Amino acid sequence: MDLQIRQEGEFQYIDEGQGEVLLLLHGLFGALSNWKGVVDHFSKNYRVVIPLMPIYEMALHKAGVPGLMNFVEDFVKFKKLDNLTLLGNSLGGHVALVYTLNNPAKVKRLVLTGSSGLFEDSMGGSFPKRGNYEYVKERVGYTFYSPETATKELVDEVFNITNSNAKCLRIIAIAKSAQRHNMAKDITNIKVPTLLIWGLNDTITPPLVAHEFNRLMTNSELYFIDKCGHAPMMEHPEKFNSILEKFLSKTTVEQTT
Repeated sequence: MDLQIRQEGEFQYIDEGQGEVLLLLHGLFGALSNWKGVVDHFSKNYRVVIPLMPIYEMALHKAGVPGLMNFVEDFVKFKKLDNLTLLGNSLGGHVALVYTLNNPAKVKRLVLTGSSGLFEDSMGGSFPKRGNYEYVKERVGYTFYSPETATKELVDEVFNITNSNAKCLRIIAIAKSAQRHNMAKDITNIKVPTLLIWGLNDTITPPLVAHEFNRLMTNSELYFIDKCGHAPMMEHPEKFNSILEKFLSKTTVEQTT
């Protein structure tokens, strides 16, 4: 399936399938295509929705986790979405956590993979070395266990982003906002069923971070994928989808009994 990007009002998004809503949030250097394996698999039985977050275009004074959370609130309201299963990778997980705390009645389940919010060794803070393609290639490769997952297309995309002053300013502002916005005290208040899927070889949000999320969130379960870095849904889509499918089935049964 080729992902069809829709435009409606100020929003660009993917909306595939019918049924319960899976709302997917990408990370700082993420793209809608990061979730292609999830869309292909789950759009058969679910409505899979992915908003393109305005990371590179948002007003500089709003460039941060709260501003992105407000964007998600606006998008959910605009699309009249409810009863959400919210999935977030990296920065998207951080935004999902803040959204859940601010809109508990909207969120049925939470799925985090390589989420920031407690600690991350972010490349945003040190970015960018403008015009240095090899540096960008190395940093993108650092995201994955298998560097070949960082395709030339992906490296080119990030390289082009880092060559824009305006985009870099927003990336740095958002990365700093995420690092400042530690959620250790707040996430104990999240009670919805939460699935943590982590790469065992994640160097950006290491396994220690996943264990800490699991410790602090009382209704959470944690799964590791071996030989996997910061984006399990890209590097091991079949394993990721299998873990997620079991979680969705189990929590549906629990909520109807």
